[in-house]
Amino acid sequence: MQGRVSNPPKTKYVTHDTGGFETRPYFSNMAKKDYYEVLGVNRDASDEEIKKAYRKLAMKHHPDRNPDNPKSEEHFKEAKEAYEILSDGQKRAAYDQHGHAAFESGGMGGGSPFGAGGAGAGFDFSDIFGDIFGGARGGGGRSNMQRGADLRYNLEITLEQAARGTETKIRIPAMEECATCHGSGAKPGTAPTTCTTCAGHGQVRMQQGFFSIQQTCPRCHGTGKMVASPCKDCNGNGRIKQHKTLSVKIPPGVDNDDRIRLSAEGEHGANGGPPGDLYVVINIKPHAVFQRDHNDLHCEMPISFSTAALGGSIEIPTLDGVATIKIPAETQSGKIFRLRGKGIKGVRSASHGDLHCHVAIETPVNLTERQKELLREFEAINERDSERHNPRAKSWMNKVKDFFAG
Repeated sequence: MQGRVSNPPKTKYVTHDTGGFETRPYFSNMAKKDYYEVLGVNRDASDEEIKKAYRKLAMKHHPDRNPDNPKSEEHFKEAKEAYEILSDGQKRAAYDQHGHAAFESGGMGGGSPFGAGGAGAGFDFSDIFGDIFGGARGGGGRSNMQRGADLRYNLEITLEQAARGTETKIRIPAMEECATCHGSGAKPGTAPTTCTTCAGHGQVRMQQGFFSIQQTCPRCHGTGKMVASPCKDCNGNGRIKQHKTLSVKIPPGVDNDDRIRLSAEGEHGANGGPPGDLYVVINIKPHAVFQRDHNDLHCEMPISFSTAALGGSIEIPTLDGVATIKIPAETQSGKIFRLRGKGIKGVRSASHGDLHCHVAIETPVNLTERQKELLREFEAINERDSERHNPRAKSWMNKVKDFFAG
C-alpha cells in the first residue's frame, strides 16, 4: 500500500560522518505523509524554498530545543526525511512520479529513503544546522593554514613630498620564519611529533546534544603536531621577530590618512598560510607657510599699512617657485587673492587646486618719534572727513548705536 513502509527492518544504528557531524540513520515505521505537506511547500517549490522551509522546521523541532517533547522529535525526523528526498533532484523526480513506493523494497534506495549510505549520506548537515550550533562546521580534511596579520606603518612626509611624490625606505618589525628550525619549531636534530589529543588531525570531536561537531584541537591549536624539544631561538613558535627594510613609492598628490598597500609584506601566515599586507598610512607634517585643504593651499600674506592704502606689488612663494601679486590701493585686511593652478594635483584629480593668499595688514611696531609725528598728523587730517576715509568704521558705529538704542 502506497504511503506505508512494508515490513520495516529493525533499526540498525551505523555512524556516518557527514561534514563533521556524527549522524545515525533511522527507518520510520509511521504512516508516510506527503513530503511537500511535511515541509509546507508547493509541489513546484524551488530548491531554495525547500531548504528554507526545512531550516525553519529543524530549528523549531530540534530535539535539543525540545528535550521533553517526543512529538517534536517525530516532527523533526519527518522534516529531515522529506528534505533528504526533495533536496535531491533524482530522488525528487522519482518521488513525484511514484510517491513513497519509489523508496520501498526494490525501489530507489533499497527500502531506505536515505539510500544505501544511511541517513544524510552525502548531505551537509552543517549547512542547515549552522544556525543551531553557531555556524560550526566539521573539520575533516580542513586546512590549518592561517593568513598572516595585516600591518600598519605611519609614515610622516613633508608637504613638498606629498605634492611631488617621492620614494623612501622604511624599516619595520616582522615575524619571519626561524632560520634555525626552518619553521618547524623543533630543536635541530629533532622533529615535531603527532599530537596525541587529536591524532594529528588538528580537530577534536565534541558532542553537542543530538549531533557532534568538530573543533580545533586545544592542545596543538590545529597544527596536528607537538614539539617536545622546542627550538631555543624561536621558543617553538617557528617564527622569530626581525626587522626588514622596504622601499615605498609615494605617488604625487597623496593626502593625510591616504593608505598605500604593500601586498604580502605583512606578517607571515601560520602553518604555511599566505602573508598579510602592509598598509603605509600617510601623515603630512605641518608646513611653515602653507596649510592644505584637499587640493587647495592657503597662506597668510602680511602687507604694510602703506602698501594696503596706496597699492603695490609683492612676491609670494608657491610650490613651483615665486609668484608676484599686485595689491590694489585701499586693500582691506582679510582680502583673499587666488592664484589658479598653484595648489596640488591630487591622486584622483584631473587638475591642480588653487593657492589662496589671505591679506593681513601689519601694524608697524617700534616707531620712531618722526614716524609717530607723521601718524598723528595723518590722523588729524583723516578725522576732518572720517566718513569718507573710514566707511567701514562709520557703518560699524551706526550698528552699535542701533544695538544699544534697540
